[in-house]
Amino acid sequence: MSRFALRSAAGSAALAALLSSVAPAALAQATGEARDAAAVADAGSPVGLAEVTVTARRREENVQDVPIAVSVTTGEQLADTGVSSILQLTQLVPTLQVLSPNPRNTALTIRGLGASYGLANDGLEQGVGVYVDQVYNSRPASATLDFIDIQQIEVLRGPQGTLFGKNTTAGALNVTTRDASQAFEAQFEGTVGTYDYRQVKGTVSGPIVQDKVAARLSYVGTWRDGTIYNPVQQKDQNAVNNQALRAQILLTPTQALTIRLNADYSWQQPECCTQLYYTVGTTLKPANQQYPALAAGRNYRPPSTNPYDRKAVIDDLIQADQWLSGLSAIVDYDLGFATLTGVAAHREWDWEPRNDRDYTALDVTRRSNNPSHQKQDSLELRLASSGASRVDWTVGLYYFDQNVTTNGVTEYGSDASYWLLPATNTPAALLEGYTVFNDSTIDTTSYAVFGQLTWNVTERLKITPGLRYTDEKKDGAYAQRVTGGLATTDATLISRRNGIARPQAFSAETDDGSLSGQIAVSYEVSDTLNVYASYSRGHKSGGINMTALPLTAQNVPAQEAAVIDPEKVTTYEAGVKSQLFDRLLTANLAVFATDVKDFQANVVDSGPGALRGYLANVEKVTVRGAELDLATRRIGGFSGYFNFAYTDAKYDDFKNGPCPLERVGTSTAACDLSGRQLPGVSKWAGAFGADYRRESALLGGGEFYLGVDASFRSSYFADATTSIYTRLKAQQIVNFRAGFESETGWEGFVSLKNAFDEKYMQNLTVVSGNSGLVVGTPGDDRTISFTLRGRY
Repeated sequence: MSRFALRSAAGSAALAALLSSVAPAALAQATGEARDAAAVADAGSPVGLAEVTVTARRREENVQDVPIAVSVTTGEQLADTGVSSILQLTQLVPTLQVLSPNPRNTALTIRGLGASYGLANDGLEQGVGVYVDQVYNSRPASATLDFIDIQQIEVLRGPQGTLFGKNTTAGALNVTTRDASQAFEAQFEGTVGTYDYRQVKGTVSGPIVQDKVAARLSYVGTWRDGTIYNPVQQKDQNAVNNQALRAQILLTPTQALTIRLNADYSWQQPECCTQLYYTVGTTLKPANQQYPALAAGRNYRPPSTNPYDRKAVIDDLIQADQWLSGLSAIVDYDLGFATLTGVAAHREWDWEPRNDRDYTALDVTRRSNNPSHQKQDSLELRLASSGASRVDWTVGLYYFDQNVTTNGVTEYGSDASYWLLPATNTPAALLEGYTVFNDSTIDTTSYAVFGQLTWNVTERLKITPGLRYTDEKKDGAYAQRVTGGLATTDATLISRRNGIARPQAFSAETDDGSLSGQIAVSYEVSDTLNVYASYSRGHKSGGINMTALPLTAQNVPAQEAAVIDPEKVTTYEAGVKSQLFDRLLTANLAVFATDVKDFQANVVDSGPGALRGYLANVEKVTVRGAELDLATRRIGGFSGYFNFAYTDAKYDDFKNGPCPLERVGTSTAACDLSGRQLPGVSKWAGAFGADYRRESALLGGGEFYLGVDASFRSSYFADATTSIYTRLKAQQIVNFRAGFESETGWEGFVSLKNAFDEKYMQNLTVVSGNSGLVVGTPGDDRTISFTLRGRY
């Protein structure tokens, strides 16, 4: 039996042992349930499941009444399971996947859609919308930040546009933070653990003017030493250094008027993010142009060919510094017949990286840095009906304006000619010191009008149509200039160097209007059984390549690649939402089919130089799947959860795709990828676990508890080419926790993460030049931590 199989079996056995004394109904999804809802109505008699309230349709509703596939995770569950960012949220929500070799290149998908894997491109919008307190966060880098003072997170699957400000074609993460309170409260939490892990959280909230003005201030700081050792620089790397502040002033001048003023500021300054030798793939190039021969020619050997030895070899400094900040005002006014809501926000993001992009100790690519600055302004107005009526409705207007400016630099070294132009006898001086500067700016302006209503045909039958019209314009400009290297008039040498990078400049614009929408029909078979079916049509506006364009066979930029077409998504979904056994068990099932035309992919040029990510349309992508969520109340002290997802996502028609590494030859000919699995999505994924609590009179009274959480994913591809060398292997992670929660408000617990020390990779990258070298970042190994938490 393989080591992976042994550890997987051990993890499953441990979980099975903990659940063995629990009835099948005790497979509980802890998501969406606050701990105080676990009380019993009679001594020894469990009550039904507490109602989980969501705002997925911009009004407070029981999640069981919403005809949408949605997962809900409370702040309590995030704290209990040690999930501190969207990156880790995937352990609880299997339909959500994230790849993040560094913050700027973070990609989020729901049901396999939403992002293009590869180098970041500022000209492409994300298909998964991240909303924090009703404000759209356009930069996926926000997914790498620590959660701070979270009330709950809703993960909505499928196109969301008829009620959410920014149109999103794959789904949305609706994050709600806690409001300021009129009663004084304070919370503190401190954690220490492996790799000198330290995390501090603190919140204070209370009244300023009784019943009129309240304020809330929260802070989180996380630090950890690097998990990778670099023997070249003799230091640890891939460390963590995150801090964040959030403040709110809540004004309630009248019973009808509520004003929330929010401010947040977050920053990361870690020595991060390098990648390690993972494998070498065999290409179709001559042997003397592939990695084994090239490395031997420089007498180069990495310190280890096992990535789990955690040894890096880069010889230049690295950093992944970023700052995110924002201000927002949310105004709700009760008009009686309806509630008027206004959301105005300004956000900024600064990205200051430093990279050694050849990921070796050779002097190939000395620097590859793309500092970026983004700012956005948004305004949303909504009017939503109040009270029960035959027709419930919401209408809204949305405005979004964004500017992203990037000023990058790439510098080549003394080994660049040898490595990137192999077997050509090119002098080293041709590329030594050759420096490429790239400057780009793109402006996006979006206007939208949207609306949705629910027609209560009868007490049980409801029809919910929605429409959205969006007009979005993008204006972009890109300029690349070069300097340094060998001064020569030799046409052959100039052509070779231009193949690595050449001066080019272009400007482009897109302007398209689109109508999208959805209709859902739901029927309440009984008070505890609801069935629904829906049809939705999503639209993502066209994109502009904010990077160097790919080169044609004549070694000139392909101007026709500057603009790509809009992406159109059609989704059919049917589902059942039920509560069984006197509401002890919640069982929700959804099946769906999605077709995407002109899927916007971020592909990689297979030319000789640095990796050039550029946008392209895939004619058709199809996704089919099913999702099951089970949840129960506590039974005899036990609770647990089980979430499962099957997702079959593939390129249905992609004849002009990028060639996978194993098919890269001496030309840059396209490859037919039709029928291949879509990158960034596991066909099988799940999350399951259990919790046992027992009351005790010790330590002043409280509860001892034990918990286990496990997640699994089948293998998936890490890049758009779906190369056999960039397929991430299946993984199963098991975490344990044990602690005591007192009746007086303090809590202490121990967490053991990745208890069976599962060896897995977080991401994989084909290194520039297509020599066959593939690098990646190993996932965290087994760690242990202790947390002390107090509430007042």
